[in-house]
Amino acid sequence: MLMQTHEARLSALREELARRKLDGFVVPISDEHLSEYVGAYAQRLAWLTGFGGSAGAAVVLKDNAAMFVDGRYTIQVRDQVDGKLYDYKSVPADSIADWIAETAPEGAKIGFDPWLHTRDWANAMDARLDKAGAQLVALDSNPIDAVWADQPEPSTAPAFVQDDALAGRSSADKRGEIADWLKAEKLDAVVVSALDSVAWILNIRGADVDHTPVALSYLVVQEDGTADWFIAPEKVTDEVTGALGNAVRIRPRDAFSDAFAELAGKRVAVDPERSVYAIFDRLDAVGAAVLAETDPAVLPKAIKTAAEQEGHRAAQARDGAAVSRFLHWLVGEGPKGTVDELSAAAKLYGFREETGQLVDLSFDTISGAGSNGAQCHYRVSEETCLPLAPNSVYLVDSGGQYKDGTTDITRTVWIGPDAPPAEVKDRFTRVLQGHIALDTQIFPTGTSGSALDVLARQYLWQAGVDYPHGTGHGVGSFLGVHEGPQRIAKGRGGQAGTDQALIAGMILSNEPGYYKAGEYGIRIENLVLVEERTIDGMEGDWLGFSALTLVPIDRTLVDKDMLSPEQIDWWNTYHAKVREVLAPQLDDDTLAWLEAACQPL
Repeated sequence: MLMQTHEARLSALREELARRKLDGFVVPISDEHLSEYVGAYAQRLAWLTGFGGSAGAAVVLKDNAAMFVDGRYTIQVRDQVDGKLYDYKSVPADSIADWIAETAPEGAKIGFDPWLHTRDWANAMDARLDKAGAQLVALDSNPIDAVWADQPEPSTAPAFVQDDALAGRSSADKRGEIADWLKAEKLDAVVVSALDSVAWILNIRGADVDHTPVALSYLVVQEDGTADWFIAPEKVTDEVTGALGNAVRIRPRDAFSDAFAELAGKRVAVDPERSVYAIFDRLDAVGAAVLAETDPAVLPKAIKTAAEQEGHRAAQARDGAAVSRFLHWLVGEGPKGTVDELSAAAKLYGFREETGQLVDLSFDTISGAGSNGAQCHYRVSEETCLPLAPNSVYLVDSGGQYKDGTTDITRTVWIGPDAPPAEVKDRFTRVLQGHIALDTQIFPTGTSGSALDVLARQYLWQAGVDYPHGTGHGVGSFLGVHEGPQRIAKGRGGQAGTDQALIAGMILSNEPGYYKAGEYGIRIENLVLVEERTIDGMEGDWLGFSALTLVPIDRTLVDKDMLSPEQIDWWNTYHAKVREVLAPQLDDDTLAWLEAACQPL
């Protein structure tokens, strides 16, 4: 019997927990690869609670339940998750472990799926619960799967080859580099479970996760450069086997865990941040010597080859023309009051599809009108869809997956016909000033993202306001739209990536914003490439950013009087480049709009 309400699903889960003699269960957004975005079969939190964000967790006890999300989802979780069923908790102020310790009865047994959590998470949770007299229990199977009657099956889409010409390096070359690392570290093998790392190492892509071109699989690379690729056999085409050659052995995905017996007595590297508890547990059980090491693909994947950089520029130019066609269309249609969030997102998708090279979106388009734009990671639905009202702010954050690059752009648009209010222009201009400050900064090699974050916030801070998300994330090459290890964010609490030095060849977003709850949201996002810089009289090596995203920024929202001459020069130079790159791709009507949008301030 299918359960249509989230209350019925919660009740069914509690009955299943009681059957297993468990007092609680932790439900993350995760899959066996700790992916940020997961396939439909792994959307357990969404099925249970209705929450549609990309980060969060629920804890279900016999008589209590709570949702844990960070500041990006404070508004969204209240819109999507029934407050009569779940308490709302804010991370990092509220801790899952502390809440369970304080809420669950003494002696409680709290279950978790060892294929959905890291070892560090499980160890920390176990220690905290032990102090409270409770017990963390690793389960053999997920109790949600037992009650989710119409749970989808994992994708059966075939994997496909990412051409070496686009990658800039062959799989054999990448595996050879990993083999050299294994030998230098006196290791026998490395287990790679992050889907984008598997895809990058093998120069393979897939369609198993919405918006991220990866194939559900695991990889074990040996110290001789050969590898065992664990993937459902029906997903592997003759083209894929031909491209990989004999050095990559293709084995069934469901044989992955049992194959650990072959690593008994060997020194095996596993990344504790990107591999689940179960992998460590099974390797320990067969007698392997497990060493915690960062996935060897993470850093080289982030440093784009010359071919990948060239591909990104081509993808950005193509995508920029599509987004510009959309913005031109919006100028005419938006003020009529006939466009809503869903129809706007569909129109933007259509312009991208008309390029003939779009493989997928790189994430669900954030199409936020008015108050919905104040939710940083808003996801439009039939239930929440608002019209783009005349004289309001519209925020659209979107991107495309092309075989030569992954795009991610945010533009904030004033829907006329009247001029925007002074407060909106003030906030937009402060966001723009922060964007420019980060874009133009030069910095010495070895500088981390956390050292640069304040540049983008300074003008907002001067007005006593801020934004509740990082300023920049890494971006893949026809891979994840969010890619580590680099990021630009406040460095509190050892946030992942904030201590990573920025290196020439890395791609990041530059996306400061401002959000007024219940009214509007503002964000300006371009992707930027880290490049070497030469400065007269410089001492040491220096780096800077080069903007890859080329789309006009809405000039009607800018208060020119707030800008310095240098900031005006940036605007004029950037928009001259936008016009140069996009003009040859546009028809006469859109070109006329582009010319006006790119006029000097």
